[in-house]
Amino acid sequence: MPEDIRNIGFIGLGRMGLPMATRLSAAGFRVRGFDISDQARAAFAGHVADTLAAAVADADAVVLMLPDSKVIKKVAHEQGLLRAMRGGALLIDMSSAEPVATTELAEEAGKRNITLVGAPVSGGVTGAANGMLTIMAGGPVSAVDRARTVLDVLGTRVVHVGDSPGAGHALKALNNLIAAIHMLAASEAMLAGQRFGLDPAVMLDVVNTSTGRSFATQRNWPEHVLPGTYDSGFAMQLIVKDALIGLGIERAAGTGAGLAELAVELWRRAANWLPEGADHTEIVRWLEHTREGAADFTE
Repeated sequence: MPEDIRNIGFIGLGRMGLPMATRLSAAGFRVRGFDISDQARAAFAGHVADTLAAAVADADAVVLMLPDSKVIKKVAHEQGLLRAMRGGALLIDMSSAEPVATTELAEEAGKRNITLVGAPVSGGVTGAANGMLTIMAGGPVSAVDRARTVLDVLGTRVVHVGDSPGAGHALKALNNLIAAIHMLAASEAMLAGQRFGLDPAVMLDVVNTSTGRSFATQRNWPEHVLPGTYDSGFAMQLIVKDALIGLGIERAAGTGAGLAELAVELWRRAANWLPEGADHTEIVRWLEHTREGAADFTE
């Protein structure tokens, strides 16, 4: 590995962060992990720092895998991340964040001679564990090239999507907005087919070799809905957050004809109806058991 990145501070050892930090440690990087959760820190088999500052003080690169921009801002400022990082270090934000907030953070980091690359991911917990994530990297070409030393360990596809540090986060949000719409549409159709008398397994077999196929029909339904496990690892609250960010991008661009607005509203209703911490595939339960489903949505 290049000599300029050997020590990594990894902030956020949750469902995604833990397997990612573990992979980097196994690849030979000196990783110092940190999380505010005692349970999360205990789960990391590598070196665990007692404080945020200790995790990043001598890091050549710091990776963030945090819930949202609000938490990122708190970590960066109130908890002293930027103050603790050394000049010349690379900050790689792999969280699902708001593009504008990422760009603002990059400007603040730059004042301390810290370069930020926004590099959110797609592929879920399984992709994180297997190093098979798709990574959408935003930032100057030179910074993204430097970050590839780290990113290539975590993903099978690292794509430079734009020179703005927020470009990756914009694409991630739009991707998840599309995924949310697909999951909602597929689930409505699958439930309608079952009530008509169709076998859901047969439906999926046909749809997945036809024009209606999507990640929802190829992965979510056969692996998490039909078995009744609802365990994709991607929380309802997270897909709603990302879809809202994507919707904000659409609104700012003045595009769309209302489909995203309607879909996001339905996802928000489902999130309010389902218990806290519900998996996003449980939107099927909402469609099955509440009268507030898509068929009852009115202006």
